[in-house]
Amino acid sequence: MCVTESRLSAMPFARIYPLYVTKVERKGKSQDDLDRVVTWLTGYTKQGLDDVIADGSDLATFFAEAPAMNPHVSLITGVICGVRVEEIEDPLMQKIRYMDKLVDELARGKKMESILRGSTA
Repeated sequence: MCVTESRLSAMPFARIYPLYVTKVERKGKSQDDLDRVVTWLTGYTKQGLDDVIADGSDLATFFAEAPAMNPHVSLITGVICGVRVEEIEDPLMQKIRYMDKLVDELARGKKMESILRGSTA
């Protein structure tokens, strides 16, 4: 799902999240696995994710208010929507694409340790 930057940043996280859940569950992964990946990336707790979903925050707010982006995000590399994530110049779009990339890796069956870039968190 490749959409324009302005549309994507204004999209509510609550609209994206169920699409991620469907994607990973269709590939045999759980919502807990998805939550682990998203919390690793953003520093949100599970309750924090639930709160963001309930309050309807858009993706710009979701990332602006993220408790702590993981210090290892620079290790996330590869192509998403035809663009190398490590070459995206807009910081918000890069964070959104990092999340997309991690969800794709989860759905493709990559090992959790590899998705979390060697971390066990």
